Amino acid sequence: MPSLAWPDIDTVLLDMDGTLLDLHYDNHFWLEHLPARYAELHGTSRAMAQMELEPLFTGNAGKLNWYCLDFWTAELNIPVRELKLETADLIALRPDADTFLAALKHAGKRVIMITNAHRDSLSLKLERIELAPYFERLISSHDYGYPKESPQFWEALQADIAFDPARSLFIDDTLPILRSARTYGVKHLLAVREPDSHKGPKDTEEFDAVEDYRALIEGL
Repeated sequence: MPSLAWPDIDTVLLDMDGTLLDLHYDNHFWLEHLPARYAELHGTSRAMAQMELEPLFTGNAGKLNWYCLDFWTAELNIPVRELKLETADLIALRPDADTFLAALKHAGKRVIMITNAHRDSLSLKLERIELAPYFERLISSHDYGYPKESPQFWEALQADIAFDPARSLFIDDTLPILRSARTYGVKHLLAVREPDSHKGPKDTEEFDAVEDYRALIEGL
């Protein structure tokens, strides 16, 4: 686990899915539940559904549409919001994420959520996991019209919240997003070692990674 220079950090920017919440819910929904329900609703086989969905998923990965429930509802002609409710019992915190958030608040850090999740997805999760009280702001990239992978997102974030990238910590489970933040100048960056509790640890390449939020609190 990396040690953080907490006196040099004023603002903590946190992703939601895979960082604070277990990514298992999202992976299960998009890779298992949605293809199965798509097949049922369109009267086709699961294999055929997979063949139809795969190029759409690949073509939109990393774009704002990938995270947009309105886009997928129209593109697939299925009620995506309603389908997400069918597996909502899988929504869960990552271990000790709430302990970390409470410690940040107690330490007086400025804590802001920045997520690519669509507002409907964000609302669904906040109804089940009480995260909002820990944050100054809950920002969806859909508010700006650019995903976190895009440099325009970071420019819009700066215009919105006026943060100092050199005195900010950003934690996210997606490496291209961390690279985008690094390019913008965010100094303190951490990946997540095990965003999906059902898939085991992953290689975070050049980034140090969070493995235990309790250890991250040391020195705060």
